[in-house]
Amino acid sequence: MNKISIVGAGRVGESTAQFLAAGDMCREIALLDVREGAAEGAALDIQEVAPLYGFDTRLYGGSDYALLADSELIVVTAGLPRKPGMSRSDLLASNVAITDSILEGVLKHTPNSMLLFVSNPVDVLTYHAFVQTGWPRNRIFGQAGVLDSSRMASFIAMETGYSSQDISTMVLGGHGDTMVAMLRYTTISGIPISNFISQDKLDQIVERTRNGGAEILALRQTSSAYDAPAGSVAKMVDAIVHDRKRILPTVSVLEGEYGHHDIAIGVPAVLGINGMEKIIALDMNDEETTLFHNSAALVQKDINLLKS
Repeated sequence: MNKISIVGAGRVGESTAQFLAAGDMCREIALLDVREGAAEGAALDIQEVAPLYGFDTRLYGGSDYALLADSELIVVTAGLPRKPGMSRSDLLASNVAITDSILEGVLKHTPNSMLLFVSNPVDVLTYHAFVQTGWPRNRIFGQAGVLDSSRMASFIAMETGYSSQDISTMVLGGHGDTMVAMLRYTTISGIPISNFISQDKLDQIVERTRNGGAEILALRQTSSAYDAPAGSVAKMVDAIVHDRKRILPTVSVLEGEYGHHDIAIGVPAVLGINGMEKIIALDMNDEETTLFHNSAALVQKDINLLKS
């Protein structure tokens, strides 16, 4: 890609910019933030490591939405962060208002771009942007399942001692306490995970995955997670800019898939140069179906708040 913009130069936004620049995924990265000097400072700091990491991406920042012009992809990380004890849904009203101001700038300056949401609650904000812009669903999607799947794979590697590179996981549903860990599709070098870990221990790993963000927030106190979310965004962006056609869990707008309409939620999707190009329909058993529907019901509840 020629240009990617990141709205929100906080820790997630800055880390994302660093991963994208180090990966030479585009020629330009524009960072935007409402805080005076924050985006400019982050961009300059990353630019100064270019000779050390050997990338030629040009970074710049500011607070004027005109900087979004000519962006092919916009990553939205802006929003109020969670504080200890807060759920992702608690952020809804404040972050919807922030999202609306961002969408106004996007529609004015770069109406043909794609939008990748990271801000929480990501399922609801992705759906809201889809409705507000009127864009086709392939151009608006969110990051959640890649992060959740990575967390789960990390915990499995920690438990088994085996290489994380050989561990394949898939976490679907809403990004939160009702995320659905697809254990039947979890493997180490293609071997089902049940060959390595007992069900009791797997249940503990799934629960830790559900609370992965809260665990880091509780430890840090003053900051939620940012490296793992940024790395997850970079993985999705890599699939898009290199047209890899990778199947990754992606917050996508459903149009009948998995029995749901008019909702955005995490499902396996093909990511390529056109964004979210296709949703993959998994064969779910009764238990998985029930968990997915329960997760969707909670996302729908928050979406309904937007409509009321």
